[in-house]
Amino acid sequence: MTVGERGEHALIEWLRRHLPAPGPDVLVSIGDDAAVLRAPRNAYLVQTTDTVVDGVHVSSRLMTPEAIGRRAVAVNLSDIAAMAARPDWLLLSLVLPDHCPVAAFEALVTGAADTARAAGATIVGGNITRTSGPLVVDVTVTGHVRPRRLLRRDTARAGDELWLTGSIGGAAAGLAMLEAGDIRDAACVTRYTTPLPRLREAWAMARDGAARAAIDLSDGLADAVRQLAAASGTGARLDASALPLEPGAITWQQARGRDPVHEALHASDDYELLFAVSPKAGGRLRAARASVATPFTRIGVLTTQPALVLHRDGVDTPLPTGFEHFVSA
Repeated sequence: MTVGERGEHALIEWLRRHLPAPGPDVLVSIGDDAAVLRAPRNAYLVQTTDTVVDGVHVSSRLMTPEAIGRRAVAVNLSDIAAMAARPDWLLLSLVLPDHCPVAAFEALVTGAADTARAAGATIVGGNITRTSGPLVVDVTVTGHVRPRRLLRRDTARAGDELWLTGSIGGAAAGLAMLEAGDIRDAACVTRYTTPLPRLREAWAMARDGAARAAIDLSDGLADAVRQLAAASGTGARLDASALPLEPGAITWQQARGRDPVHEALHASDDYELLFAVSPKAGGRLRAARASVATPFTRIGVLTTQPALVLHRDGVDTPLPTGFEHFVSA
């Protein structure tokens, strides 16, 4: 059976019966015109929204519906993590082709709900509509953060060190493997299909006062460095030899005659976090790093000069650009 045959009201009723029950902070949830929520006291609300379009951000040919649902939520949680906020509530809006199987709809919602629950958040509403075009999944996340723990991208200073969580390049290599039907490295494929928002890492950095600013790597490291530096009015200098490249991505790119460093710098979808850390915050940084399992790597420094450079083999060259919709297309 397809969603067109099932109908909107039956789909919404399935959501009411199968999504996890909301907590006491949700006064009105799915089934009314809007959700009614009780905001945390003495905290800022943090909101973000992101859209996943089949054929642009994901491919239903290459990914299961459950993986698409997980990814749609995870990319939003990454934005919440960049602010060191805690996610609370999600709105999930689905634009479904008539021919979408009901089983695919249910699997997509299950993947989204499981990812939200793992982060401590609840789906409280949204929308369902039909389209003659591709599947579209739109997620809005609302979270909260204590004022002194909020991280922004415009509060870094020249002289701050740049620290990066995890590794880069794996997601882009994983997508290329899926498209080629040649899954050489399962870790790279997982990096693409199931990104891990670095929530706990951000909470640790904010809790211990280790980070001065942060940004996530949705559109690549080069783009993140460029945006953080522009927002904070600084330049930046990255050390190519320090970049934590995903091992499987190195092998994949080298086998195709490509430069793994260059590919990783402008590749999108890694969803790691880039932090600006004061050189005087060494003790606080050590405390934050000790409380999480994810590795942190010092990859560069913010500079007083506005130039954005990559130091490699003793030579400074302009930092490559990252991914940008419309321009990169």
